[in-house]
Amino acid sequence: MYFFFASRGPRRNSRRYLERALGRPPTWRDGYRHVHSFCATVLDRVYLLREQFDEFAFEASGVEAILEPTGRGEGLLACGAHFGSFEALRMVGVDKGLKVAMIMYEDNARLINDTLAAIAPNAELHTIPLGRVDAMLALRRWLEDGGLGGMLADRTCLATTRSVRRRWSCPFSARRRALPTGRFASPRCCAARSCSWPACIAAAIATSLRFSELADFSIATSAGERDALIAAALARYVETLEALCREAPYNWFNFFDFWDEDEADAQPRA
Repeated sequence: MYFFFASRGPRRNSRRYLERALGRPPTWRDGYRHVHSFCATVLDRVYLLREQFDEFAFEASGVEAILEPTGRGEGLLACGAHFGSFEALRMVGVDKGLKVAMIMYEDNARLINDTLAAIAPNAELHTIPLGRVDAMLALRRWLEDGGLGGMLADRTCLATTRSVRRRWSCPFSARRRALPTGRFASPRCCAARSCSWPACIAAAIATSLRFSELADFSIATSAGERDALIAAALARYVETLEALCREAPYNWFNFFDFWDEDEADAQPRA
């Protein structure tokens, strides 16, 4: 209740998103439900990080998208979103005996490690901090060892800077564009560009985990083929995220001004 009434900016951005996802003007109840879903998921994270998995009854579909490459000893990139609980991916990894590392920016990695030390001192959470010179080397070593690297790809690739947003199509965009690859400004996009491993989409809707194949970058034999694979993978990622948002609109925790570039481009410029 406090965050719903006190956070005017996030509440406004939530309303803009919900109008697209719901296909109608959202009510205040819709906005409150959106914030409440986020808070409930944050609370769930405490139990998931403490590995109290027996508190949850998850159903997983498409797990073969993870198990097939890892069963061959290959590393795997799992691209999620700020949608539902991404910690559920770690839960599946622990259950299947996989090595899971979360790829995140250094400040976030430090914060989550400090928090974990306070609430679950015995838990092991591997992180690969972005923003360092050796970040891609660390990711490469992790994947070469057959590990699974999980990243939230909905904010950096799609909505970090104006230059990045011009390149990529966004969910619910009225101006869905072609997806030229070019050089990626986003470090997380560079992760896909610099690696030669399979990638999958991972998402959680309440207690339902979804996994599906995104792309297999290992089959690319040239930079041109890799660019084409990345463009197709990004299109699939955007389409999947939009479909998930329509299915469970209160589960995408996006409280940012996500579409301002699209809307600005749609207006005549002086």
